[in-house]
Amino acid sequence: MKNVVAVILGGGRGTRLYPLTQLRSKPAVPLAGKYRLVDIPISNCINSGLRQIFVLSQFQSASLNRHVSRTYRFDPFSRGFVEILAAEQTEESMDWYQGTADAVRKQLHRFLRHDTEHILILSGDQLYVMDFRTILETHIQSRADITVAATPVTQRDATEFGILQVDADQRVVDFVEKPRDVSLLTRLALSEQALVRQGIARDRPYLASMGIYVFRPEVLVRALEDPNQIDFGKEVMPRAIHSQRVHSHYFSGYWEDIGTIRTFYAANIDLASDNPPIDLFDEHNPIYTRPRYLPGSRLRDVKLNDTIVCSGARIEADSIERSIIGIRGIVGRGTRLSHVVMMGADYYDDQATYQAPVEGVPLGIGPGCVIERAIIDKNARIGEGVMVRNHENLQHFDGPGYYIRDGIVIIPKNGVLPAGTVV
Repeated sequence: MKNVVAVILGGGRGTRLYPLTQLRSKPAVPLAGKYRLVDIPISNCINSGLRQIFVLSQFQSASLNRHVSRTYRFDPFSRGFVEILAAEQTEESMDWYQGTADAVRKQLHRFLRHDTEHILILSGDQLYVMDFRTILETHIQSRADITVAATPVTQRDATEFGILQVDADQRVVDFVEKPRDVSLLTRLALSEQALVRQGIARDRPYLASMGIYVFRPEVLVRALEDPNQIDFGKEVMPRAIHSQRVHSHYFSGYWEDIGTIRTFYAANIDLASDNPPIDLFDEHNPIYTRPRYLPGSRLRDVKLNDTIVCSGARIEADSIERSIIGIRGIVGRGTRLSHVVMMGADYYDDQATYQAPVEGVPLGIGPGCVIERAIIDKNARIGEGVMVRNHENLQHFDGPGYYIRDGIVIIPKNGVLPAGTVV
């Protein structure tokens, strides 16, 4: 694994995750109360024995840079590193990253400085657990030029991903990005024999690209020679299958592309269920993040059910159900939360280095509130007696101090809802 370079793509503006990306990049969005999205691919790399990791960033990258630099520090006598590569102006290019392939192209010279045998390209906004040694073994054994990780999806989801068509040897013979035409979808569907052979459910007959690629370095160089090829899914991969040996690597585990508010919210809530899709308690595959040395949470007179409570929380609520309470999360007496993702806070109000309550509203959720189906971003302030239920069942709306996306109410980072507010 020492000659494998991992490249994590930081993504674009993250408009579909707005307002969570209003002040941060997609990979820096908090997950499960204490992690960041970027912790997932980095942890998968570390758990797979990969130690040479680059993260490509462009938009709102300050918090991402800060998190990575504070979290991932390897032994100075090893070759391990996690390095942020931000978009920059050079003599060769004055442009920002134009797409996933263009981002890799602009930094390619850095990956080739090492004794690189394979380049592993990953996305920075996905939730899954994978041992990357398995896809590297597939890549080597098949003598592929490029290997693409693929997972089965339904017809509804197939229209949102790049769909592979493979032969009996798992060689990719067609690659279509976000197919919409019904006849095209029918052609791309796996055969009955393939479904049985792979043990795939009949309602998931399409192989979707996970945006995880393994390249031989010289093949990647050739694939990126044309500056007009700016995106892996839309241009590089459809073109490569006609000139290179492109194989697929089948992945049957849980995988979620965190591309929208709906998928982000669902993934978090699922992690708080009694049967979470990813085992956060797995000692063999831990998710690494920044250690904060916070005290244990203090709970008083509260009924909890299917809820994750992170370090440093202070809770006196009436009940909390199917929710996540992030680090330093504060919930007042008598408050009821249901299906809420609360990201917590970066500080406590009573720390001398920070100011007193903003607009008279203390940090966290005040007493006597009722909040359902909501995302409460970091450092939000919700006053006493606030009710958040989306009682009008709006799907998309911007209100004073809140947003609604996919029917989910979002209180943005540093947002304030005064006492008595009804949403």
